Amino acid sequence: MKKILSLCFLTCLLSFAASAQGILTASSFFKSVSENYATIKDYEADIDIKAAKNTMSGHLSYKAPNLLRIDFSNPEEQVICFNGDLLTIYLPGSAAILNQTVDNSSESNSANLATAQGLSLLSRYYSPAYETGQEPLPLEDGSDEMVVKLILRRRNMSEAFDTIKMSVSPDTMLIRRMTAATPQGEEFEFDFKNYVLNQGISDQRFIYDPPTSANNYNNFLFSE
Repeated sequence: MKKILSLCFLTCLLSFAASAQGILTASSFFKSVSENYATIKDYEADIDIKAAKNTMSGHLSYKAPNLLRIDFSNPEEQVICFNGDLLTIYLPGSAAILNQTVDNSSESNSANLATAQGLSLLSRYYSPAYETGQEPLPLEDGSDEMVVKLILRRRNMSEAFDTIKMSVSPDTMLIRRMTAATPQGEEFEFDFKNYVLNQGISDQRFIYDPPTSANNYNNFLFSE
């Protein structure tokens, strides 16, 4: 009888081990996404940003480790550019140029969208989990596009976003959509489409000369 029980116990262990080999934890999956982005030297992508009832669309250029530029088609001619030291936002509707010098010693100076640096910060301050499981799901109702859906929950109350939902293409391991929610229930959605990777983007791409007719507002983040 003892031999039979031992054999059954061993069989159960082997069965569990075999099934566990197919299980990829959310933390492991998130790490794989981060490792993939760490290999990307530069990329371009179309981006849509939704906040409340407002929608913005544009073309994003990124170069590691922290160069970023978005040229918007909606609002037309609006630009966000970060050259590693200076953040510049051109608002054509207001004829305004917002400039903000960024401290290079701060980890917040990275272009923290879909980047290796951004994902590294998320892994430090948020805990990843699957929304429903590791199997790919439709991006949204009625969509044929399949993604793996993660939800990241903040580790402490000091983070601006309560949760960040992340939809990742299982084929490319690239982020397709990020939805960040504040504790007050506000949501910010970022859609990334039509990635083009490692094209050797020049640093000149991140030098932006705004119209001279616009009004300049320097260090706007800290102005009273």
